[in-house]
Amino acid sequence: MRNRTLSRECALQILYTVDIQKTAPLAELVNDYWQKRSDDEIIRQFAMVLVNGTLAHRKDIDKLITEYTDNWRIERMAVIDRNIIRMATFELMYLEQIPPKVAINEAVELAKKFGDDESGRFVNGVLDKINKQERKNK
Repeated sequence: MRNRTLSRECALQILYTVDIQKTAPLAELVNDYWQKRSDDEIIRQFAMVLVNGTLAHRKDIDKLITEYTDNWRIERMAVIDRNIIRMATFELMYLEQIPPKVAINEAVELAKKFGDDESGRFVNGVLDKINKQERKNK
């Protein structure tokens, strides 16, 4: 598996944990996570770019996601789906060096691996709308 793919999986697992354990300090959750893993520094670095960026821009990202999800409040989405969408939206909107197609495809693969039967299609639909509308306005 490629380093960036592994980084995205790690970032998703951290974001999921942060979302579930709302009151635990981020540094503690991150430290606990990496103590159980033996990934190399390259994987950790990109994972933490995704985690820190997603969390730093979470309010704006959630607002954007809400604009493109008809009849879905973000807090009602499956925890995995919303964190995949948040992370990929961060990539789409803030990491210009990542091609949009790569960010979306990686997110869909994460949704298929960690989500339910409909997650891949749902994640793809939301991210495709965000990509088509928001990136053209940049």
